[in-house]
Amino acid sequence: MVLVTGASSGIGESIARVAARDGHDLVLVARGADALARLADDLARDHGVSAETLPADLADADGLASVAARLGDRERPVEIVVNNAGRGTGGPFAELPVEGELAQIDLNVTALVRLTHAALAVMVPRRHGGVLNVASLGGFQPAPFNATYSATKAFVLSFTEAVHEEVRTAGVHVSCLCPGFTRTGFQAASGLDASGLPDFLWQSADEVAEAAWYGLGRNQAVVVPGAVNKATATGVRFLPRVAVRRLAGRIAGSL
Repeated sequence: MVLVTGASSGIGESIARVAARDGHDLVLVARGADALARLADDLARDHGVSAETLPADLADADGLASVAARLGDRERPVEIVVNNAGRGTGGPFAELPVEGELAQIDLNVTALVRLTHAALAVMVPRRHGGVLNVASLGGFQPAPFNATYSATKAFVLSFTEAVHEEVRTAGVHVSCLCPGFTRTGFQAASGLDASGLPDFLWQSADEVAEAAWYGLGRNQAVVVPGAVNKATATGVRFLPRVAVRRLAGRIAGSL
């Protein structure tokens, strides 16, 4: 069974569909019960799998606790966890409501750490399972005008790589997915207009999901889908930090 957070749209939905195609039953987690029910019906009809729905707001303590408890249910074991739920904000940090920035940290970092811990507490003793944490290409460098978002994804990247190494010989796969610009509703929800970016920078959610599923299956510590994104992730490691942040700021400021 595969549990996917943020499953009602975008990359999360695409990963759920890939898992169902490969014959896995699912636990679908998101805030919207209606959207989850529609997806569950689609997966059952198209692939003959069962899909349990678990509506929950992971930024809320009770919602997060309910999903963590589901992962700890040894009578209904979850084999793979996809921590995809996340949010972003765009704009000058000093002008953004601080409550939104803190809520972003709660969802992107705190919830992901809690659910990763709940999953591994079951998976490591049985020496089987997988965790896929979704970060971003933005996690490889500071991103002015997306300061909190890129910082949360840098945490996810570093955290997941470290945990990957800790459990590498325990039979558990742990991978970090770092997509670049992906055609979902994420940019609009974050207040960013990225419509002017050239097509070669974009991928579809389905392309990202296929790369993620392949990488997790091979226990790749970091999965960067797409040749352009791979080149970017590699290139920023060799540039001076001042150049990286100023270039990122110019690009973000032009959106």
